Amino acid sequence: MHGSRITAVGHYQPAKVLTNEDLASLVDTSDEWITSRVGIRTRHIAGAGEPVDELAAHAAAKALAAAGLAPADIDLVLVATCTALDRSPNTAARVAARLGIPSPAAMDVNVVCAGFTHALATADHTVRAGAATRALVIGAEKMSDVTDWSDRSTCVLVGDGAGAAVVEACPPGTEPGIGPVLWGSVPELGHLVRVEGTPPRFAQEGQSVYRWATTHLPPLARQTCERAGVSPEDLAAVVLHQANLRIVEPLAERLGAARAVIARDVCDSGNTSAASIPLALSKLVEQGAVTTGDPVLLFGFGGNLSYAGQVVRCP
Repeated sequence: MHGSRITAVGHYQPAKVLTNEDLASLVDTSDEWITSRVGIRTRHIAGAGEPVDELAAHAAAKALAAAGLAPADIDLVLVATCTALDRSPNTAARVAARLGIPSPAAMDVNVVCAGFTHALATADHTVRAGAATRALVIGAEKMSDVTDWSDRSTCVLVGDGAGAAVVEACPPGTEPGIGPVLWGSVPELGHLVRVEGTPPRFAQEGQSVYRWATTHLPPLARQTCERAGVSPEDLAAVVLHQANLRIVEPLAERLGAARAVIARDVCDSGNTSAASIPLALSKLVEQGAVTTGDPVLLFGFGGNLSYAGQVVRCP
């Protein structure tokens, strides 16, 4: 059994940008109201002809190109999403078809906002077990499809987009690049974040989620670092689920990662659920804010009151 590592990342966002001023023309809100409460300034919104699998495929193609791999090199495709409107073919199979990946194992992972870190752990475990050699792990969401645009408590939060990572087996004798996962959930409180109904609609009890995230998650994030043998003070970056800035900043501060770059992509992209972590990580890599080999904490949380995190080495 060998460990695995992330060898490349990529991201994609739709061209349309929705500003706070745009939202003020739809619902009773304002730029000041939104930025003071959640820190979001803009978000990207996909068009009617841009399904989730298209967003995912764009991000995955960029990650493949960055890794120098061909579609035929991939034998596992995992897509974390909660906004795929169709049940079959699943999103992973549609991404594989778009990219021309022959005969991969193709699965969707629905753990809402913690979906990407769950999928990344699953890919790591699969590679370690020898059941796959190279995987595409994607977080992709079209939150605009499940949003009530007349509800100002939720419509100001959401955005669409995708991020992807290529996961490969580590060469023998090298250190793993993906640390042990810490994951779990609070099923009895799963009703606090919901995407349900016909048509499905996103709803949450924001204050309860805020209290849970800012009080219960900091010690879990520290435990994640302990499992990887990394002190929070040694982290180069912290990439939390980009729920809103009022959750991201207190959680990062209580973690104690004093020297780390804190991802704040929520300000520009909104809450993109399972896409938020790979989207933010890819941007940090693209901007040169982190360098190859740097330890980065990824920590997803949210729907189902689920959480999952791991320390990874930057590609």
